[in-house]
Amino acid sequence: MNKIWLEEYFELYKNPLFDSSKLDDLIKLKNLLTKINNEGGKTIIIGNGGSAAIASHVAVDFSKNAKTRMINFNEADLITCLSNDYGYEEWMAKAIEIYADKNDAVILISSSGMSPNVVKAAKYSKEISLPVITFTGFDEQNSLKKEGDINFWVNSRAYNIVEMIHHIWLLGICDAIIGKAEYPAN
Repeated sequence: MNKIWLEEYFELYKNPLFDSSKLDDLIKLKNLLTKINNEGGKTIIIGNGGSAAIASHVAVDFSKNAKTRMINFNEADLITCLSNDYGYEEWMAKAIEIYADKNDAVILISSSGMSPNVVKAAKYSKEISLPVITFTGFDEQNSLKKEGDINFWVNSRAYNIVEMIHHIWLLGICDAIIGKAEYPAN
């Protein structure tokens, strides 16, 4: 690896990250999350692997810093219990069934947009009339994106690039709700 490789690598982030066609949907998401919170609802945010880690970080920042209630389901006991009883492909939908209220929204993150458990969670959320927001990458016609009401697709097939752009977009919405980028952590 050399400096040129790194320059070329970081260049891969620029086009998707600064895609101005996403701005209207980012504003729409900010307004939806604010409305849901103001009406006493919460946002459920879910993903697998790196996307689950993003969901955890984002849920804490929205809840603590933006005062916008957001939860995720990354507890090992919950995942293993529901997976054992209903199957891994069903655990997310089952968690939504257990924890969702009528005024909630669901954010689903999947780099490929093809994870069966995430797609089933989207379909279940739509069945119970919850707004579905998707964050995907890879193939633009992925299964998860087809289920979303608001979709954020990254034009890349590189996991780290897709995941980091999802992370930046989500935390950008958090800061937009707060109304500034710099604020104390307490």
